[in-house]
Amino acid sequence: MSRFRSIIFISGNGSNLQNIIDNIKSDYLKMDIVLVISDNYEAKGLKKAKENGIETLVINTSDKYIDELLHLMNNYKVDLIILSGFMKILPKVFVEKYYGKIINIHPSLLPKFKGLNTHKKALASKERYHGASVHFVTSELDGGPVIVQGKTEIQENDNEDALKSRVHQIEYNIFPLAIKWFVENHIKQIDNKCFFDNEVLECPIEHLSD
Repeated sequence: MSRFRSIIFISGNGSNLQNIIDNIKSDYLKMDIVLVISDNYEAKGLKKAKENGIETLVINTSDKYIDELLHLMNNYKVDLIILSGFMKILPKVFVEKYYGKIINIHPSLLPKFKGLNTHKKALASKERYHGASVHFVTSELDGGPVIVQGKTEIQENDNEDALKSRVHQIEYNIFPLAIKWFVENHIKQIDNKCFFDNEVLECPIEHLSD
């Protein structure tokens, strides 16, 4: 049986990318990252990929890059596309072609606070809890079916940096878990719903922190 193949899209520091790499090295994730793609030449995550012997590519999303991207994907024959802090919206034609094969990590308890500045929004809204979600990707921004979530209680003295730090730790727990479920064929996306072991998830799985 051939090894599971993934491509990861990043835009920034690549901390979740490094976490995924570490989980592959420990054999928790039985897959390979065949390419890391970024829209940012200065993304620190590109260096992390290169240091681990992973091929990298920078794409210009201000140009008509979709044909090049689709051709590239066909050549690599990937099983899973992972959006790990990728700050651009993928074209609808791309999302539809790879429906059910794209997952994303988002720093909020979806459907709350889609888009950017989620920590700031959570604090401003006086939320009791904040957290992170892993979801399948659809053409709707942060609107695909949610697989798993982890949450933290917002403290009175929390600021954006403190909250962001705790949410990152949640991401490091739930992202590899969701990827593992996909690799081991536990989860799939059908008719804009998430199925776990062939049973529809009526609500996201809640990951409890240690």
